[in-house]
Amino acid sequence: MTHRFDPSSLREYDIRGIVGKTLSTDDARAIGRSFGTVVRRAGGTRVAVGRDGRTSSLDMEAALVDGLLASGVDVVRTGLGPTPQLYYAEAELEVDAGIQITGSHNPAEYNGFKMVLQRRPFFGEDIQKLGRMAADGDWEEGEGAVTDADIQDDYVGRLLAGYAGGAYRIGWDAGNGAAGPVIEKLTKLLPGEHHLLFTDVDGNFPNHHPDPTEEKNLADLKTLVAEKKLDFGVAFDGDGDRIGAIDGEGRVIWGDQILSILAEPVLKELPGATIIADVKASQALYDRIAELGGTPLMWKTGHSLIKTKMKETGSPLAGEMSGHIFFAHDFYGFDDAQYAAVRLIRAVHMIGKSMTEIKSAMPVMVNTPEMRFQVDESRKFAVIDEVLDRLETAGADVNRTDGARVNTPDGWWLLRASNTQDVLVARAEAKDQAALDRLLGQIDAQLAASGLVRGPQAGH
Repeated sequence: MTHRFDPSSLREYDIRGIVGKTLSTDDARAIGRSFGTVVRRAGGTRVAVGRDGRTSSLDMEAALVDGLLASGVDVVRTGLGPTPQLYYAEAELEVDAGIQITGSHNPAEYNGFKMVLQRRPFFGEDIQKLGRMAADGDWEEGEGAVTDADIQDDYVGRLLAGYAGGAYRIGWDAGNGAAGPVIEKLTKLLPGEHHLLFTDVDGNFPNHHPDPTEEKNLADLKTLVAEKKLDFGVAFDGDGDRIGAIDGEGRVIWGDQILSILAEPVLKELPGATIIADVKASQALYDRIAELGGTPLMWKTGHSLIKTKMKETGSPLAGEMSGHIFFAHDFYGFDDAQYAAVRLIRAVHMIGKSMTEIKSAMPVMVNTPEMRFQVDESRKFAVIDEVLDRLETAGADVNRTDGARVNTPDGWWLLRASNTQDVLVARAEAKDQAALDRLLGQIDAQLAASGLVRGPQAGH
């Protein structure tokens, strides 16, 4: 028995594809065979399996479990829930690994798998290895047993452990994603007044796409907060590992701004601690962490990379522009948007100002959204190298953590290669529009020098 995957489905941080085109139940079974084999060879015997609310997730789960059992590991099914609920199961149950079946925030026709092995992210070369094992039929044989564990109430209890965050009037938008039932249970236990949107799980996403980093997906939440005059609103992506937020006036609190609010109580308790953010985050965030007495650290974009860096530096808190927030302080170090929401309420309470006042006090910057442009896979990293060489020759102030992030008196701009697609990603931030235009001119000049042009922007 051997199996070949569509190469586009084996990605940097997960396995993901379009169901019926680049991802099938046969793929799911082969993932189970390969991953189960990896777990056994690492000395493990049991794997937790969870799933999101997509229409294909039940079939994918059945096939995945078949494959795991056939490789000789036992399976604990934790059922429907957000990805962090599965991470929680992997941390707390007597298991050696975990797999969540999820299409994350992708369109409805997608699905995929996020994996964790012995409390560590399973990514990059690990995922490529699963493909090679399947192609060679390099699988252990056996007959595992399957059991079910209903952990949702325990998980919700863990989210609220030690809560002392005051009572607020809050809007919650689960976007018909897998976080819905957890949000319903959580808000029943939280003090305050809570207004919920789209907590029924529906894999067709009838109301809006479940990606809270795109402002258009926050329209319903803005309406709710305005109509009910709520204190603020929070929103979740399709599998509950990314958070979005708005203040009482409906202004978006971006991922790096959420992190700057969350950092304040953490740094009060742990002065001088390292707080990590990715290279797309605002300079205002790094300045704010330093101002609060913390040690800001800029690191590469990608949740597995950030989790690994947190362990290395002993960082209690990290975040990405995309809304992944990682708490190791009083938590497990994985990205959990439900937990981030609870900590956000606690942070607002501790700071002692309204969310709207907190947002208003933040420095106003003009910035671009994340701009993406297609580039041939073979040229992707080469272009970045060419840009770095030219900048170095010109004596520019460059940070090379992940691509090129260039500081100028006007602000900063970033050009990096995506780890997951054949695109270059650019972003710029300045004090005013004229300065931003100058920064965009620098990006365009660098692209032109490498024979590329910043085309019209399509949604990703």
